[in-house]
Order: sequence, then C-alpha cells, then structure tokens
Amino acid sequence: MKQFFKYVLATMLGIFAFGLILVIFGIITLITSAITASDNSIKDNSVFVLNLKGMIDERIEEDPLTMLMGGSTTEQEGLDKILFAIDKAKTEDNIKGIYIEAGASFAPDSWATSQAIRKALVDFKKSGKWIVSYGDTYSQAAYYIASVADEIMLNPQGEIDWHGIGGYQMFLKDLLAKVGIKMQLAKVGTYKSAPEMFVADRMSDANRAQTEAYINNIWRNVLNEVSASRHISVEKLNEYADNYTMFDDQKTFVERRLVDKLVYADQAKERIKKRLGTADEESLSALFGEEFNQASVSDLNALEADDSGDEIAIYYAYGDIVQTSGEGIVMGGGHEIVAQDVCKDIEKLAKDDDVKAVVLRINSGGGSAYASEQLWRSIELLKKEKPVVVSMGGMAASGGYYMSCNSNWIVAEPTTLTGSIGIFGMFPDLSELFTQKLGIKFDEVKTNKNTTFGNLQARPINPEEMAMVERYVQRGYQLFIKRVGEGRKMTTEQVDAIGQGHVYTAEDALKIKLVDELGGLKEATKKAAKLAKLKKYHTVSYPEPTDWLTQLINSQTNKNNTILDSKMREELGDVYEPLKIIKTIRNQDRIQARIPYIIKVN
Repeated sequence: MKQFFKYVLATMLGIFAFGLILVIFGIITLITSAITASDNSIKDNSVFVLNLKGMIDERIEEDPLTMLMGGSTTEQEGLDKILFAIDKAKTEDNIKGIYIEAGASFAPDSWATSQAIRKALVDFKKSGKWIVSYGDTYSQAAYYIASVADEIMLNPQGEIDWHGIGGYQMFLKDLLAKVGIKMQLAKVGTYKSAPEMFVADRMSDANRAQTEAYINNIWRNVLNEVSASRHISVEKLNEYADNYTMFDDQKTFVERRLVDKLVYADQAKERIKKRLGTADEESLSALFGEEFNQASVSDLNALEADDSGDEIAIYYAYGDIVQTSGEGIVMGGGHEIVAQDVCKDIEKLAKDDDVKAVVLRINSGGGSAYASEQLWRSIELLKKEKPVVVSMGGMAASGGYYMSCNSNWIVAEPTTLTGSIGIFGMFPDLSELFTQKLGIKFDEVKTNKNTTFGNLQARPINPEEMAMVERYVQRGYQLFIKRVGEGRKMTTEQVDAIGQGHVYTAEDALKIKLVDELGGLKEATKKAAKLAKLKKYHTVSYPEPTDWLTQLINSQTNKNNTILDSKMREELGDVYEPLKIIKTIRNQDRIQARIPYIIKVN
C-alpha cells in the first residue's frame, strides 16, 4: 500500500510540474510577443531578402518552442506569408528593393505556386523599386521567378537548371503482383487515370494526351514570361532547354542574356550596397562583405496590418480530402482537408455576421467522393448567406473541383491544374497473397447471397458484385456532373462532354467555363469584395492557428513524425510515395474523386 501511495504521489507531482512548466512557457510567450510587438519596425534603407529554397506550402504553422528560441521551424515560409511580404514591401517606405537568394533546392509543390510569387514580384516593380537576384545554382523554378529581376547574378562556378518540363507516373501493377495483390477497378471517365498506377504498366492514350496538353501549356506560360522579362526569344529559350544548360560554361549564360553578371556572394552583396548608397570599396567591411539592413518574410508579416473596413475571410483548404482525420494521406505533403472539421468551420463563417464574404483558397487533387459531397453541401449553404469566391492554388481537381464548382466565382492561376471531373472505386484483391503466398485458408457460412461481399482476403469480387459496384460508381459520377452543372450553369450533357476525368490547366479551363478568371488570391479577394458591395475591407485567415498550449503538447510528436517522414523520403527516393500509398490505401474511402495519385512535373 505504501508503494501504491508513493506512485500516486509521484504521478501527482509529475502532473503539477508539467503544468507549472506550461504556465512558465505561457508567460515567456506573452513577454516575447510583447517585446516583438514593440519592435516591429523596418530599419531605414533596408532590403527585403527573399530566400528561394526548399518546399513551399500554402501555410506554415510554427513550432511554439522554436519560436520562443527565436528560430524558424521550416526552411521556407508559407506561400501566404511570402505573398503578403512582397505586397507589404511594395508600400513600405523603408524597403528600397528586393534581394532574391536563389538555390538549387527550391522546388515548389506546383508551377502555379511559382507563378503566384513571380506575379507578385512583377506587381512589386510597379512601385519603381528594384529587384536583384543571386544564386550559386538556380533550379528551373527559381530561375523562372528570378527572371523578373532587374539584375541576375550567378556564381562564376554556378549552374542554371533549364531543361523544360516533364511529367511522369509510376506503375505498381507488377510490384503488387509479386506479393499476390491485384487491384479491382470500377471507374467513370475516359481520362480518369488515377487508378492506372495500380492496374496498368504504362499511360493510357487518353492520359498521355491530357498530360502532354497540360505540361505543354505550363511550359508555354514559363517561356512567354521569361522571354518578356529577359528579352530572349521563345525559340532561343527552347534551344537552350534542348541542350540542358546545367552543363554549359558559365560565360555562355552571360552571352545568352540568361544572367547579367558572374560574381561571388560577397560581390553580389557589394552591388546591393551600391544600390543603397552604403558601399565603401576601400574599407575592410567591404572586403569581408559586411551585411546591409535586411528584412525577412517574418519581419514584414510582423508589421501591423490594416484592419479597417469589413472583414473578408480567407479559408485555406489544402491536401487530401478525407471525411475523418487519418483516413490515409497520399498527397499534399501530409495535409488533409478533413470534411467533418471543415464543414463545422464553414458553418461558423456562415453564422458570423462580421464576415461579409468568404474566399476559399483550395489546393487539392481530391480524395474521398463522400467527403467532397459533404463539403459541396456546406459551401452551398454558406453561399446562401454571403458571397463565396474560390481561389485555386496548385491544383483544384476532381474532389478539389467538386468543392469549388458551386461558388459564386472561381479564380485560378493560368498553370493551376483543375477539372478531372470523374470518380472511381478500387478494391485490393488480397486472396492470392493470403491463400497462396501465406498459405492461409478460408471457409464461410452466410445467410444471404452477398453476405460475405468485401472479404477481399478470401476471394476476389465476382462479376455480379462488380456490376453492383459499377452501378454505384456511375451514380456517383452522375451526381458529380449534376453538381458541376448546377454551379456552372451547364447541362449535365455539357459537363459530361468536358468531364470524363479530363485534367486541364486553368488557362484551358477558362475557355470551357470551368473557371471564371485567371489570377491569384488578390484578384479573388477583390471579386469577393465586389460581390459583397464592400467599399473598404480587410482580410482574416482561417482556420485560426492551433493555440500555443495544444501546439506545445503535440509539437514533439509532430516533430518526430516529420523527421522520420523526411528520413524515409530521403532514403527511399521516388519509391517512397508508392509505398506510402500501398500502406494507407486500405484506410481510404473506396470511392474516390481524385487526380492521378503521383504527378511529377518538373
């Protein structure tokens, strides 16, 4: 009994100590926030430094422990903060220009993300301020963005990766067959190619045609924009891409006008200081590259935002569409659009009288057809209360388009991937694995003919059962095209003609009325204000960040998972994603509305 009370007392002391630590961290957080808030000014004669490295997500939620230590939990800020910082730098008097630090590791989730950043930089130049760029090596996406700069500098031994755009998919049919697994498929849509990776060993003719169409469309956008900025013909840019510029002599980059100067990093900084009027070439500080006044994405986001006027809510929804959390993450870098949570959030926005309009920022290739229908319903109800405008990110396809189609207005970047109106059902036949590879035997008793339907370990789905599944999938497709028809003011026949799982860039989707306007978040917000008849407005981002206490409790687990995920991805390379799909596929809804699982476009 004494031992029992000792353990109880130890547990109580542990809980008390943990609670005390949380309180102390809370006080430190408040003090840190107060100090930071009092010093949110940008020094005079400063330069906004934009680092192009690593991956970019729609939003980044910081680890509170790391923030307390004054650090950042990510290599790159979220796209939302980058765009805000560029826009803020345009009007901030103390910011004289932008210095882009480009890197080989810069690989955004989509060309639409790169296009959004580049467009924001083009808009920034309207202020009359300058942009310069330096890189030891430019990835193709980094060069595309940096091409807007007034001056592009490259290390004398640096590289420019300029090779064109290619897309490829993996096919797992033979891999699964080696372990006795076969996928049974029911789908609607000639172009609905998501299941191909499980049931085929090459791209279908329809899938190849649509993929070639959208990667060529994206490449045309890239070529035309770089050509306009660098005054190099599209023909020449294609010629350089054909020759794979990464292995060219650095001097040819200057001769071809791809860059303006070959300099080292310290010399690049000296050129910036000359623009600022602070360079002193005779001093030791110049020799050792003394820093100029710099402002980061975080610094500009810390500036007080204008909150006058009415509120427009910007709701971020990105990643796999699932009904409940943890159904199986295979896209979007681990993010999920959890329908049961998002629907509750949308209901709150509908009831919030302070919110006059809503912009849904969607970046998703789809997921559960059932969850997509629930999201459609919530957005339909929201639209009855206030204007709803969709801003599409890298993609808003299949289930992502399902939840977009009934908004008042759809805005998308020209290179956004959208459409993919179609659904499929896929069921793994594990009978060979269990009965032949593992030697497990099954027997059954049943009261009705189809009682044991779905016992995929014992036997494959028979033709009669598959016919039932196909009818179910067909009804799901008819509902999908009905929803699109209602939202886009088309007949189901018109939607079916452009549906069939066909993936489009938004530039092409505009021509067939699947989107209303080409643009980004800023254009979507302006349209929402116009529909709500607002003269003055400000924006508020949703869903609100997780409170610091919850983040603090979960941060170590999340960090460990992130580290493990990163290590696995690094070790397995391209095989990582297919293996992760196989691991999670049994947890997913059987009926899916999604774009092809893995699209590598680079």
